[in-house]
Amino acid sequence: MVTPRRRLPALSVLLVGVVLVVGCAPKLAPAPSGGSSGTVSLMGPSALSAAQLSAWFNGRSPQPGGVYGATVGVATLTQYYVEEGAAEGVAGDVAFVQGILETGWYRFGGSVPGWMNNFAGIGATATNPAPAAFPDARTGVRAQIQHLRAYGDPGASVCAVPPLHNPCVDPRFALVVPKGKVPTWNQMGNGNWATSTTYASSILRLYNEARAFNGLSPA
Repeated sequence: MVTPRRRLPALSVLLVGVVLVVGCAPKLAPAPSGGSSGTVSLMGPSALSAAQLSAWFNGRSPQPGGVYGATVGVATLTQYYVEEGAAEGVAGDVAFVQGILETGWYRFGGSVPGWMNNFAGIGATATNPAPAAFPDARTGVRAQIQHLRAYGDPGASVCAVPPLHNPCVDPRFALVVPKGKVPTWNQMGNGNWATSTTYASSILRLYNEARAFNGLSPA
């Protein structure tokens, strides 16, 4: 004789289901810190393409004063940033925006002229400045990207292949100690790359402007 199974009351079944769902639900990660811009990793792929960066740079309003002074056009320069960033796993689109801040929209009104192909102020320190000069724009971008990788990647132990994808051209790679000490763009400034307390927020504000121009939400 088969004893029939007892059916649980409908309310009991519902309560059991709720308990199971709640018990299996994944824990939600806390919202990222860093203000309205969120937390933006220094390492990672470019969200914006070279064409999107160029479109924003040329199409934003108002345009900055002065004359564009890089040794290559902006379309070529943005392509270098995206390609070199992808090679080393660095966010090349944000690095291009960093170059905007460092060079005054690539107008080079400061102590580093455009012919040096130094888009990140490498060596242009407050004490005993000795700005680096590079033979061409791609090499200058590569040096910046390699220097950023030293800041963002603890595995970038030496400026050589490997761990780098391309031969070392960054003259100050060894000075970043320890490697990987700044994993996010939000931590830039305050002695990391620059002394300014608004360095990171200035980069991320412009980066989010470029994203908005191209229909992307803030980073």
